[in-house]
Amino acid sequence: MSRRLLVSTAALAASVAAAISVTLLAQAPAAGQTPSFPTKATTAGKAWTPPRTSDGKPDLRGIWTDNTLTPFERPKKLGAKEFYTDEEVFGFDRTKLRFASTKRTSLIVGPEGVVPPMLPQARARNAERTAKGRGHEFDSHENRPLSERCLLMNQERIPMIPGANEGNLLQIVQGPGYVTLLHEIDHSTRVIPTDGRPHVPQNIRQWQGDSVGHWEGNMLVVDTTNFTNLTAYRGSSEELHLVERFTLTADDAMIYQFTVEDPATWARPWTAEVPWTKTKGPVYEYACHEGNTMISTILHGARVAEEETAQKNAK
Repeated sequence: MSRRLLVSTAALAASVAAAISVTLLAQAPAAGQTPSFPTKATTAGKAWTPPRTSDGKPDLRGIWTDNTLTPFERPKKLGAKEFYTDEEVFGFDRTKLRFASTKRTSLIVGPEGVVPPMLPQARARNAERTAKGRGHEFDSHENRPLSERCLLMNQERIPMIPGANEGNLLQIVQGPGYVTLLHEIDHSTRVIPTDGRPHVPQNIRQWQGDSVGHWEGNMLVVDTTNFTNLTAYRGSSEELHLVERFTLTADDAMIYQFTVEDPATWARPWTAEVPWTKTKGPVYEYACHEGNTMISTILHGARVAEEETAQKNAK
């Protein structure tokens, strides 16, 4: 546990230091799925060119942190205000410098700045699922959440959402035909092929879906389908379609953008942008359930309660 705390502290310090150095340029609101962030420019006024790997692709390798104070959805009091002004950014105290990298008021882009309302049929679907499981939460380990069982933790799920000052490290390893993401949480490793292969057949479903990537100029685009209903993202269905975009904006800065589309859950797609900064490692091993008897204790407690109820009813 102490090593994890050290890593999180180091990531926080690196994130603050990197945020101070990010160039604060005025930005225009996002349009569609086009990234709305500035890229670094050279002193000669030419566009900044990202470093390349041996096969000529943008070099995303390194250890990154997505630690940010920007809220996922925009606070109501800000209305349609999508960006802070330079004056507002510079007025933040040191504890809020992590707002400065993109100046966004929310990670979700656009004038609304919030997730679209869920469709009526989606609300009914999720309510039915909740009702079906009510009263059976402790029947078996299979009835417990995936995160509680250390099978799929919330921060390693895709799309990747920043955690609260912990579990924010991600290491990217890259080679010809593949990009691999090693998440700090639960030592989750996600291997993304970029060799042009198609998705697996629709009858093959996975918790994290099936991801295939390709390069669009300096941007890595990852398309993911074939999700299951066991990992419903914010109540999504198996029709969930996720498009992630990774774009270097400086030697030590990247924008992770994702677009969520699910016609069975939301009337329209919606997009979010998360600023990443490069930091020092290493990414330590994450032992989720080492010596942890949580599941067995929970289930044993439920069996004891059932036995007590049965004895009471028998009297």
